[in-house]
Amino acid sequence: MGKKIFSGVQPTGNLHLGNYLGAIKNFVDLNNDKENNCIFCVVDLHAITVGQIPDELRDNIRETVATFVASGIDPEKSIIFNQSQVSAHSEAAWILSCTARMGWLNRMTQFKEKAGKDKEKASIGLYSYPVLMAADILLYDTTHVPVGDDQKQHLELCRDIAEKFNKDFNSENFFKLPEPLIQKNYSRIMSLKDGTKKMSKSELSDLARINLTDENDQIINKVKKAKTDPLPMPSDIEELNKRPEARNLINIYTSLTNSSLEKSIKEFSGKNFSNFKENLAQTLIDKINPISTEIKKLLGDKSYLDKILLDGSLKAGDIASKKIKKIHEIVGF
Repeated sequence: MGKKIFSGVQPTGNLHLGNYLGAIKNFVDLNNDKENNCIFCVVDLHAITVGQIPDELRDNIRETVATFVASGIDPEKSIIFNQSQVSAHSEAAWILSCTARMGWLNRMTQFKEKAGKDKEKASIGLYSYPVLMAADILLYDTTHVPVGDDQKQHLELCRDIAEKFNKDFNSENFFKLPEPLIQKNYSRIMSLKDGTKKMSKSELSDLARINLTDENDQIINKVKKAKTDPLPMPSDIEELNKRPEARNLINIYTSLTNSSLEKSIKEFSGKNFSNFKENLAQTLIDKINPISTEIKKLLGDKSYLDKILLDGSLKAGDIASKKIKKIHEIVGF
């Protein structure tokens, strides 16, 4: 029996290399495995935990779908939809918020990081975000969730909520306990300007990231200007780990070529950075250019993207509505 996989991506717009290598590339592999049943959700309800400009949000939802499809996710094989179009997500989130406990949410480190020092001014949505995430996952009897390090804690909370609901209502195994799906041979992609910071859309300089819509000359320029150090390329992993910028660039090359870190180090050991950067830039172009071209083409056909979302929401809604109906019966509605 294949895995039931659920994963969500926030429609932030302008997705970058970190998003691709950290999530989307893995989604494509999961989609291509005939044994898997995949649901990929554009989590627009999660997006409004911080302020959004409505027209930009609509455009970003479509751009996320375009990026999924351009990268190789087949909407005929996997369900692609946006969260707000399936009302069961909001409804299940409320019901599960009556199961979740304040103490559990108080331990969530991501809220503390995002809310900053003045937690009193953070929205309730930002605080209760992990309960909605649990609802997203549990509505589909998900068996596996692709997660990065920053989401492991949320998945553990999801399991806690599921277990407590099952126990409280004497409904053993009603909610399945999802397992994390950790991407193999993946290293977090860092800023091209600072190898100790994650690649991010929020960083002010566009030179800090490779966007999936970048032109070839932009990629070449960004790689050329990427921060390095004065030494030649490292000759072993121990040396590499002491040099964050070198490590980041080699990690990117290794992820793009589906190689091993040892092999990449051996290939460029002792060479100068200019030689390595030429290879890295060409490898990036070979991977990014077809995706970038297809994204731009798809964004020119909004009706096609909207149809993918409509078809996906009908399929997802059919599954989720059956689950929410059973939840009603269990709870006593």
